[in-house]
Amino acid sequence: MTQRVGRRAVLSGSVYEQRIGYARAVVDGDWVHVSGTTGFDYATMTISEDVVEQAEQVLRNIRAALGEAGCTLADVVRVRYLLPERKDFEPCWPVLRRAFGEVLPAATMMVCGLADERMKIEIEVYARRGAVSGLRTGVVEDEDMLRDWQRVHNEIVPPAALSLDEVRERAGRYRLENAYLGEVLVGCSTVRPPEGAERAATVIARVLPAFRGRGIGAALYEQGLGHARVQGAEAIGTVVLAANTDGLRFAEARGFVERERYVLDGEPGGQGTEWIDLRLPAAGR
Repeated sequence: MTQRVGRRAVLSGSVYEQRIGYARAVVDGDWVHVSGTTGFDYATMTISEDVVEQAEQVLRNIRAALGEAGCTLADVVRVRYLLPERKDFEPCWPVLRRAFGEVLPAATMMVCGLADERMKIEIEVYARRGAVSGLRTGVVEDEDMLRDWQRVHNEIVPPAALSLDEVRERAGRYRLENAYLGEVLVGCSTVRPPEGAERAATVIARVLPAFRGRGIGAALYEQGLGHARVQGAEAIGTVVLAANTDGLRFAEARGFVERERYVLDGEPGGQGTEWIDLRLPAAGR
């Protein structure tokens, strides 16, 4: 297959891509064009009868395509929603708001027929890579990156400050990443692998206060969510220090619901050392 220089196709494995002749997404320079995507699970080519469940699967499919293209939902600038039934749109709003409520892309909804009568919603998006200009992330591997991760973690959650040895140990169990704007350290993230009967992974995004409100947290979160899904997560949780009101608002804006509050052994009580466990409800998976 011949492709124009600077252009790359992203395939999902859907049988329709081969039968019809198209790509799930096309990367053209900084722009990523994602085809109209429906609620099929491409691994099994099955589709739910419920429109909300279809919308959730659509977003999983789009996340996967964007991840292959090197970006996330945080990079989306336009979205189109296509539905055969007008009445089916509003039930999907909570799912769509969790995905785009802070990104706020331009959006259009159209009522039209779809290719298969089982399809109840189709979504296409346009994204621009590097929407957070100069942002780069990297897995924590060497001593300098361990210290950078430690710095962000300890500044944001001082009651749980970690020694460098403790960070090394954590890097052996979890996926730790740092985020930089150019050469400036701006944040870090943690992805704890799925565990327990629920296959619940924990995704934590941290951004230094001076750099909040620029979409960095959203980019880190989406990237971490993608890694958790690749590891087989069926549920997603996060942990926030109660005193970190920015972090709590960030989690709640993405649909996380509080499950419990607690104080670690050996810590004094009070909001300064109180932790909040949150979980995405089943509808947000």
